[in-house]
Amino acid sequence: MANVVLEFKVSAGDSEPQSRPVLIIGQHTNLQQVSWSQIKGKLQPVVSKEIWQAALSALNPNPTDSCPLYLNYATVAAIPSRVSRHNSPSSAHFVSRLVRSCLPGGNNRCIVMVCERSDVFASCCAMARAFPIFSRRSASSRRTEKKHVTVEFVIVGQDANPLEAAELECLSNAADGVRLSARIVDTPCNEMNTDHFLDEIRAVGNELGITPVIIRGEELKQKGFGGIYGVGKAAEHPPALAVLSHTPEGATQTIAWVGKGIVYDTGGLSIKGKTTMPGMKRDCGGAAAVLGAFKATIKQGFKDNLHAVFCLAENSVGPAATRPDDIHILYSGKSVEINNTDAEGRLVLADGVVYASKDLAADIILDMATLTGAQGISTGKHHAAVMTNSEQWEAAVVRAGRSSGDLAHPLVYCPELHFSEFTSAMADMKNSVADRENAQSSCAGLFIASHLGFDWPGVWVHVDIASPVHAGERATGFGVALLMALFGQASDDSMLNQVSPLGATTNASKDHMERDCKRRRLV
Repeated sequence: MANVVLEFKVSAGDSEPQSRPVLIIGQHTNLQQVSWSQIKGKLQPVVSKEIWQAALSALNPNPTDSCPLYLNYATVAAIPSRVSRHNSPSSAHFVSRLVRSCLPGGNNRCIVMVCERSDVFASCCAMARAFPIFSRRSASSRRTEKKHVTVEFVIVGQDANPLEAAELECLSNAADGVRLSARIVDTPCNEMNTDHFLDEIRAVGNELGITPVIIRGEELKQKGFGGIYGVGKAAEHPPALAVLSHTPEGATQTIAWVGKGIVYDTGGLSIKGKTTMPGMKRDCGGAAAVLGAFKATIKQGFKDNLHAVFCLAENSVGPAATRPDDIHILYSGKSVEINNTDAEGRLVLADGVVYASKDLAADIILDMATLTGAQGISTGKHHAAVMTNSEQWEAAVVRAGRSSGDLAHPLVYCPELHFSEFTSAMADMKNSVADRENAQSSCAGLFIASHLGFDWPGVWVHVDIASPVHAGERATGFGVALLMALFGQASDDSMLNQVSPLGATTNASKDHMERDCKRRRLV
């Protein structure tokens, strides 16, 4: 999968399966709406209309099912036609699973995705997850020839018109963003330290014509970023705060996405065990998602100021490492007593969100992070945990999760009951809770919010993606689709407008809405 080129086309063209193996996938009810004339060019002469109809009749998705049409060259697969209210109508997770397991082999393959127009974006991102880029297998390094997978969408339902060129470009950019994020998360720290991550940021900046602002090493300490500096100062490669800024003319609000970029987390002196440390290369998943989403979103046209803030550090062990009992002064000016060096993500994010507020004057701040192992217990392996000071935005993130396939579910937001977990006799707060059985994931988010201030007038959204960032040993690129959909109403792109929490119909009726209606326009 590492050397696969993924292409989205209006029509993949006709070719017999032996020349170009094909996977046809969709909900069973949608597959039954496809006429034989729409797909026969990809199946004949080896698959007849009778075989196609017999295969559809044999499918019994519970939740999925597949049926070979001709040897290993052609397959039809069905995803669930019904899902629960906390799942995506696109069944995105099942799309990824079936593409991985059912797509025939070969150097030139085709996927035909049969779905309604509202599920196209989520299905595209789901397919992108099935084609990870990073690999260090020796066979992959010797193989120079690229494999091509062409994706064609057959639209059914009310709006069954073929996709337009602009929509295909959006899908391509979204898929590239997902795969970029997954590649960074999959890459081990000996190849993705803070130096390398900055190179990735610069590369995206160069492509978009943006020069990043970078504050690094001792300069972080001098400027008061005690959280980022304290976490990363023991590592060989210095910590950094990096910012990519998109500031178009006519912007009426400022949005900041803040990503946790811990390129490796040993736990610091509160060191992790031998079974819990493997996989900690993934602790940069929030920053990787922000980078992939920023690249794709700006390419599709963004009307407002958008800043991507990357809080980069390696939580390492050495003579300069932060000790439990140390007290750091964060960028907010608040003092933090360290009682657990393995609760480091909230320290770097606290600096990042305050920078977004003080220096970037952001109206809306969203931080994304692989923050707590407890997230997987709270909302599971497929749903990110969302926490925010705005009930409207809580609902918006959940809706954006369903339309994008990057599912999300709310955490409790109750600082008056939970923030006392951080009480310190020596400083303004400790960095880890006193009681680990009291809403751990919520408390971790509250630590970040406390540095903005619980009375901060803007919108603050925290998204914990610790479990959804990977599936087994592979990164998923989770978060890219969610960010693109959530802020779709601030995009010039029609498809992102459609999958945004407002939806295409509402957007059309609100076309003349005043631009200064900051919160309502996006939720």
